[in-house]
This record gives sequence, structure tokens and C-alpha cells, in this order.
Amino acid sequence: MNEQLAKAINDKNLAQIKDILAHDPAAINQPNENNILYMFQAAKTGELDIIKHVVEYSMASMNTRDYQYRGILHYAVLSGKVDAVPYLVERVGMSAFDGDINLVTPFDIAHENHYTEIEQYFCDYYKTTYENTYHNPIRTGMYPDPSIIRVDDDYYMANSTFIFFPCIPISHSKDLIHWEIIGHAITNPEWAHVDDLEGGRGYWAPDISYKDGRFYVTATYRLNDTGVIRRRQIVVSSDKPEGPYSEPFYIEEDGIDPSLFHDTDGRSYMLLNRGARILELDLENGKQISPATLLFYGDQKRAPEGPHLLKKDGWYYLFEAEGGTGEGHRITVSRSRTLMGTYEPCPYNPIMRQWIPEAPIQRCGHGKPVMTQNGDWYMVYLCGRQIHGKYSMLGRETALDPITWTADEWPIVNRLQGPSCQQIKPVIHGADSPCGKISHGFGVNELSKEFMTPRTPTPNGIQVSDGILTLEGSHIDLNSMHAKNVVVRRQSDFIFTCSVTMDFSSLGNGQDAGMTCYYDENTYLKFGVYHKNDQYEIAVFEKIDEDEHVAFSKNVTNEIMTQLSDGETKIKLQIDTEYLKRSFSFSISNSEMESLGALENVYYICDEGIRKGKRFTGAMIGVYAFAGEAECKVSFADFQYIAKS
Repeated sequence: MNEQLAKAINDKNLAQIKDILAHDPAAINQPNENNILYMFQAAKTGELDIIKHVVEYSMASMNTRDYQYRGILHYAVLSGKVDAVPYLVERVGMSAFDGDINLVTPFDIAHENHYTEIEQYFCDYYKTTYENTYHNPIRTGMYPDPSIIRVDDDYYMANSTFIFFPCIPISHSKDLIHWEIIGHAITNPEWAHVDDLEGGRGYWAPDISYKDGRFYVTATYRLNDTGVIRRRQIVVSSDKPEGPYSEPFYIEEDGIDPSLFHDTDGRSYMLLNRGARILELDLENGKQISPATLLFYGDQKRAPEGPHLLKKDGWYYLFEAEGGTGEGHRITVSRSRTLMGTYEPCPYNPIMRQWIPEAPIQRCGHGKPVMTQNGDWYMVYLCGRQIHGKYSMLGRETALDPITWTADEWPIVNRLQGPSCQQIKPVIHGADSPCGKISHGFGVNELSKEFMTPRTPTPNGIQVSDGILTLEGSHIDLNSMHAKNVVVRRQSDFIFTCSVTMDFSSLGNGQDAGMTCYYDENTYLKFGVYHKNDQYEIAVFEKIDEDEHVAFSKNVTNEIMTQLSDGETKIKLQIDTEYLKRSFSFSISNSEMESLGALENVYYICDEGIRKGKRFTGAMIGVYAFAGEAECKVSFADFQYIAKS
């Protein structure tokens, strides 16, 4: 620590700062007593002369970030003074849309702290208002592999669901930012065929398209690795975007990530990897009518997948995802004057990629373009955010950035700057009342579309009436792919509180029910009431691959027996989540909430938790009931999921 430099900065003594740095230029990159670099301490003074000297005469690097991934503009805005902000934006090239690890931008800081002059400068410079911006990801939690279309003034999106049922959500938006699930591509349990599939299998990378008044959804149906056939392609259709959709027909062509392309001559094609192979379809009769032919393998040549075709201005543009789904993920594009002709790669490839390993938004790829009714272009693409740079707790999410077309007619995303944390909203007239409001509770008389189940439920095993969810207890526990009637929703935030009230009166010996933080049958936790040997416990149980154990518990037999004798049969369960930490509390019959304990590191509820099978879904939270060999029906009410900033 350089106490002299710290004092000079605090005193805003530019002459002394110059003198100290003249003798020790590297001192500006040292931390102060609060572990903040002196360059950031200097920026936080808001003094233009001091900041100019740091920028132009010290050894400070303008791409330096602090432990929160905040840069020099974040700290200058924290001063509340506007003086140095234009200099940092216009001369140094810092962006007000640049996010820290929590996606907080300098624009956010100015707005939230009511630094009116700074906010007004940002509004003038970017020619927008704060309210006219959005943040990525636009869909948080497990919304991977986005596919999008516009029909008139409405936008529709499909995302992967793997083994979760109903399969393949269809979402609607008016403004490209706010989305609401309106239906699913597969809602008939007899058509789903997911009951015997391991976690992470099932329905991969769907694509939604539209032709002649009909919506089409195609996806890869990924089986277990136990037979000769591991991948099949399915196609369903409906005259309504929300469905119901037709029974799937299958295309027996190996590969993943299919999409449909409807050419202007009326013919329809399926594309799928490796690279981009194309085959013609007879959609009316559900048949493949030409062999698969390779159009182009890809620009980077590593793991080329997710092909989409766009016909525009006499060109066929072929978009592909490459580099694998990790940090090297990217979007590339090539083009040809004819559908089957030779495709040339774009000289600006990759047109979307995250180049900075420490940035908050990573693994960007698998994109599809869409044009607004105003003629502007955007790309939806998958991305991921990690806790501590390691754990993808929320799974792969959906982001949105603008496409611009170069003078030589190539599309580039976000001016080749990688994913944005904050961006100006699309200009879409008539979209002032966005949809996408998340419903509260389980639903009124049917299960809300925000909820789903690992694989299909038993007939009548899940019922909702007057907002109360009743589960028929599963005879098989969550550690099996044959567990039934587990109701979960996506974990869409790193920090949130989730609670539910459960009626425990039907729990018999050997049975348990409550809340679950669920990834798959290999990794999850249960927090609930256990009835065994005529005793009642509240316990937290962890399943981490082969390791299954009770983390902590409390015997509450006396409390529950007392309540039962009084006719009270309800318990409130609550899980408070802060990144990898889970804190558990409960209240029996409206008593004060009591802490049961906390798990400091639930690393296993994410892709990187263990190495086993296919792990690229996302953390879920919800409720379960385990009946064992007997029967039970457990009711839940007042489900609340409250995100915290």
C-alpha cells in the first residue's frame, strides 16, 4: 500500500499525485487498504484533471477491472460528478453499457443513484433514455438454443427442454424483450417418449418456422447411448403458435440441431449438422424426399452445428454455431447465390463471440436472425453466466443483440463487440404493453406454463384447483429417472427466495415431501418433512452422484403432533439462495420462521457439478412428494419465487 498516493488522491492533490507517479509509475496499479486499485480510487474522485493524468501519463491500463469486473467508468460515475464522464466515453472509448459480474453498468449506476446530470449525458450521447434500454440475457434460466420467427407483428420463440415435460416451450413477445410461454410443441404424454431417457437427453435445439398459415417445430430427439440409433429428428405442426401441435413425425437422419427452411419456390428443407447438411422434406406427408447433402462444413471447423438459412436480397445466408458450447462458442455465417451452390465464409467471422474470458456473459453462440416489422435486424443466441467463473447454475440462457449489414452485404452482430450487457431496445411500434409477466403460484385451475416435470407425470398425478397443487406421491424417489410428479420451474436468478406452504397431514411412515433444488436424477437436494418410525423430521437431503446423505435435520414430532391434534396440518418451507449458498427455514402452523441450517456450496446443481452423462440443462426449484410403496397425496399452496437484486 502506498499511503502517500492514497492521501494525495483523497486530498485531490494533483501536483502530489504527479510527483509520486513520476518516481513510481506502477504505483497506480497497486491496491489501497480496501483492495481497490489506485486508478479506480482516482476515478472515484470524479476530478477530470486527475483522471486525465491517470489515463494519459500513468501506467494504468484502461482494460483493467476490479474483483467485480468494474472498470474506470463505473468508478467515475460512482463519484456522482459528470465532469470526467464525457472524456472517458468519447476520448477513452469506455461504454456506459459495459456490465460488471452482476451485469450492472455505468448507466445503471447513474440511474439508480439519481445522478441526473450523468444519466442525461448518457441519454444524449446514446440518443436514448434509460427506460428505452434492456439487459441481457433477455431470458434468464434454462432457455437454451433459441429459435425465433416473426409473423406479422408477433414474435415466437422455441427453446430446448431435454427430458422435461411438456416439451419445447413456445413463447410469444411483442417487443423482442418480454416473453411469455403460451404453449408447448409436445403436450401429449404418449407422444413425448422421455420416460426412459437419462437427464440431459430428450429434445435438443428446436427450430420454429412458419409457412402458409402453419407453424412448424422441429427438434432432435436424443436417445440414450444404449442402441444403434441415438438421434432422430422430429417435426410437429399447428395452425396456432400455442398449439395443440400434431403428433410428431420422424426423420431418420443422424445429426443434431435441425432447422426448417422454406424457400420462395414453396419447397421445404431440413438442415442439420455436422456442418450444415440439407435434405428436402414433404411436409404434407411427413417424409424425407432427398438424401442429405453437405452445404458447408463451417468456418472454424470445430463442432459445427445449429445451422439456419436466411434468404435475403438474392443471397442464401447460412448461419452456424461453432467451437463447442463452452467458452469458444461462436456464430459464423457464409453465403451463396444459389441454395445448393458453393458457400463462401464471411470475412468478419465470427460475427458473434465472447473474446474476454473474465466477462460476465460467456459461451455465446447458436443464433438465429429475425427482422422486425420496421426492417431492423436482431439475433437471438444462447449464452451463459457462471458463478466464480466456474459454475453455470442457471444453465444456458437467451440473449439478443442487433444485426447490422455491412456495405458488402454481410451481417454482423453488435458491431463485432461480442455480447452486450445493456442495449437500446428495438424500435417496434405498438409494443408499449409487453407480455411476459410471470404468473404467481402454481396457477388457478391448471398448472402454470412456467412449471414442468422431469419426464411425464402419472395420469391425474398433478392437479391444480383454486390455486392449490396436489401431487400424487411417487413410488420411486428422485434418484431415479422413473420418479414421477415432481413439479419444478427454472431457477432464473442467482439471488432469490422461494417458499411454499405444504399440507403434511397425508404423510405416512416412510414418506416425505417438500421442496427440491433439482438438476437431474444424479444431483439434487430435498428439503421437506420426513415421516419415519412414527417420528417427524424436517431435513435437508443431498444427492451428489453416488453420495447420498442427510445434511442436517431436526425432530419436530412434538410440534407436528400438537398441531395435528389442533387440526392444523400446514408447514411453510423457505429456501433463500445466494449464488452457491442455500439457507433453509420453516414455520409450522404460522409460527415464526425458524432456521434449519445452510449449505454453503451446492456446486452440484449445475452443468459442472459432476462428470456424468449429458449435463447442459440448468438448475430447477419446485416441489415433490415421495410415497414409497404406499399411497399419498400432498397439497401445496402459496408458491412464491422472489428475485432479489
